Amino acid sequence: QVQLVESGGGLVQAGGSLRLSCVASGSIFSINVMGWYRQAPGKQRELVARITSGGITNYVDSVKGRFTISRDNGKNTVYLQMNSLKREDTAVYYCHFQAVGRDYWGQGTQVTVSS
Repeated sequence: QVQLVESGGGLVQAGGSLRLSCVASGSIFSINVMGWYRQAPGKQRELVARITSGGITNYVDSVKGRFTISRDNGKNTVYLQMNSLKREDTAVYYCHFQAVGRDYWGQGTQVTVSS
């Protein structure tokens, strides 16, 4: 059974940086889109960034210019480089793979930004 395993979350001061990683534990055929979502307490889960198999990226407006998503297709891995972190970035971050026939979700990693 394929699982997505996230790492890189933690506690950081405002203005700091973190790099999230998400790797599939097994083989997934034809991953079209890889992405990162987040969910803050009391809020709905929102798309933070996504990247297609062709390298096209999209970001939510609130992270543009601060976050960068990238992927390594050979390793079935997606990354999220987060710079200039703000308190409002505090949330549980989930990776998501959209493949042929189904979607996959990670278990979530906590990112906490302190002032």
